[in-house]
Amino acid sequence: MTTVQSAPLSLHSGSRQIESGILTDREIRSALLEGDLSVLPFDDSLIRPAAISLRLGKEAFSLESTGPVDIADKTTYPDLVPKDLDDQGRLRVEPGEVVLAPTMERIGLSSRLAGLVDGTSDYARLGVSVVLCGQVSPGFGSNNGAVLTLEIVNHLRHAVLLRPGTRICNVMLFASTGSEESYDRIPHNYSNDHFVMPSRLAERIEHAHNSNN
Repeated sequence: MTTVQSAPLSLHSGSRQIESGILTDREIRSALLEGDLSVLPFDDSLIRPAAISLRLGKEAFSLESTGPVDIADKTTYPDLVPKDLDDQGRLRVEPGEVVLAPTMERIGLSSRLAGLVDGTSDYARLGVSVVLCGQVSPGFGSNNGAVLTLEIVNHLRHAVLLRPGTRICNVMLFASTGSEESYDRIPHNYSNDHFVMPSRLAERIEHAHNSNN
């Protein structure tokens, strides 16, 4: 992955050079070729006019709490309970349930790219939220790529059956002049995750407390 911190991102698409702003399909392909973006496994059909789509992975966990959650106390955090696919390979999400599931693809951004991930209008019109936290910071997955963990919520009165391997979210990519500190260098980050991992907020709070003492 490219590790340049200060030089502007230069993406050539015909006679156009992009130093900042949203990447279109041509510029996404240029970022892939230049090494500022990695997507594995890669399918060119997932590239949209101004975003790249990602597909739903097979692993999924339901968040199940047993009492009040204290964000500074990891022992009170909800349990990640594995969810099996049904006999047709579908992921069942019950009404009001919060499910954590990974993208099929692992992505990596250089320090000169940032992303914004969001659900698609297809899922929104079915009453399904796909992403509760959409920021993808510069340097995310810059070593070997990392999955994005989706926070899926069913707002309907009945269960929704999702199908792993299908397109479920879009990532808009933004070029910048480069970040001083890459996300993968921040303590307790999710930059190397190849599987769904629980919240690391308690570790962040403890780290900040220790740093101030």
